[in-house]
Amino acid sequence: MSAEMQRRRWQFTGTVQGVGFRYRAQYAASLLGLTGWVENNWDGSVTLEAQGTPENLDRLVPTITKTSQWIHIESFRCTPQPVIANERSFRVRY
Repeated sequence: MSAEMQRRRWQFTGTVQGVGFRYRAQYAASLLGLTGWVENNWDGSVTLEAQGTPENLDRLVPTITKTSQWIHIESFRCTPQPVIANERSFRVRY
C-alpha cells in the first residue's frame, strides 16, 4: 500500500436501511476505486469501511447520496482505521 492510502469507518443513521444504501455504496466505491465493506446494523444504522486515497474517500458519501432520493443521512461518525494490506474489493456484508 502506498503512504497516501487511508481507511475510514463511517456509522450512518437516518433512512439508510431498506433504500438500497448498501448497493449504492458498493457502486460508489467501485466508481472511486475503493475497497472495503458495508453492512446493516441491528439498530437501523449502517456501518461502512472504505480504503483508498484521501480524495476518493472524501468523495464517497456525496457520491452515495446523490444517486438516490430515498437515502437520507441524519448523522454520521467517521473514524480513521488501520489500512488493510492486500484488500482487493468492496463487498456488501450480510
